[in-house]
Amino acid sequence: MEDDDPRAAHRRALGASARGLRLARGLTLRDVAAPLGISVATLSAIENGRTGASSARVAALATLLDVPVQRLFSPVDDGPPARPAASVDGPRTTADWRRFETLALDPALAGALSSFLEFGYHGATMRTIAERAGLSVPGLYHHYAGKQEMLLAILDLTMTDLLARVTAARADGAHPVTRFALVVECLALFHTHRRELGFVGASEMRSLEPAARERVATARRQVQQVVDDEVAAAVGLGAFGTDTPHEAARAVVTMTTALPQWFRADGPTSAEQVAAQYVRFALDLVRHRPTDPAPAPGRATPPA
Repeated sequence: MEDDDPRAAHRRALGASARGLRLARGLTLRDVAAPLGISVATLSAIENGRTGASSARVAALATLLDVPVQRLFSPVDDGPPARPAASVDGPRTTADWRRFETLALDPALAGALSSFLEFGYHGATMRTIAERAGLSVPGLYHHYAGKQEMLLAILDLTMTDLLARVTAARADGAHPVTRFALVVECLALFHTHRRELGFVGASEMRSLEPAARERVATARRQVQQVVDDEVAAAVGLGAFGTDTPHEAARAVVTMTTALPQWFRADGPTSAEQVAAQYVRFALDLVRHRPTDPAPAPGRATPPA
């Protein structure tokens, strides 16, 4: 595991796509750097994810490579384009909550998410968002009234997806301890597979206007309540030994929401391995009292 920041991952995604598209077109670094008005060393740094690029330069690069701007933030071999709708693929059955499809946002929200990651909410402008969305500024306003509406849409989608997954994970368990472990696994998987959404949610919620902030906070409290209830139930059955169940439950959720700060998809530990580790950490935190040998890491759930 290696400390990282979604902004760094964002730069790497841009760099990998730019390099792949350049090579696919048979262009050298010099062929691309010269029209952009930058040095070969600077372009190399962008392709290697060591430095970012301004929205104007990203737009120019997209034009030069003959692709939409949002294509520069997708893997080169990512298959068919995402559907043109503002949505997150949420689970439809209880078996789906562990599956994370490629994130599919409409171009405007994809441009907003990219800009918020790169520049922060207050540093992003409607122009930078429009450039990354492949839209004109008037075209962007046709879809959303402004940055605030786009930030709220992103966080609404985030919480809708998370709540659906948590509800499905909880439904898979028949005992409070099992349900607790499944929900913790779900939270850890979400904050690794959807780390960009989690990062923006944690860092930019303060940028929401009061009514919008309360709406998102209400959804967050619903997630917390699920964990609170299962910890309290397990304590009541004598399966958890913590004498501060509310505080322990809050610590467990906070622990998982911090994952976007450091998790790397290309790091040495997979999202699934991290989730298994965090289930063990969480069970230790609530002082789980197993009656049978502990399960092996993975999808196995602890004994009641």
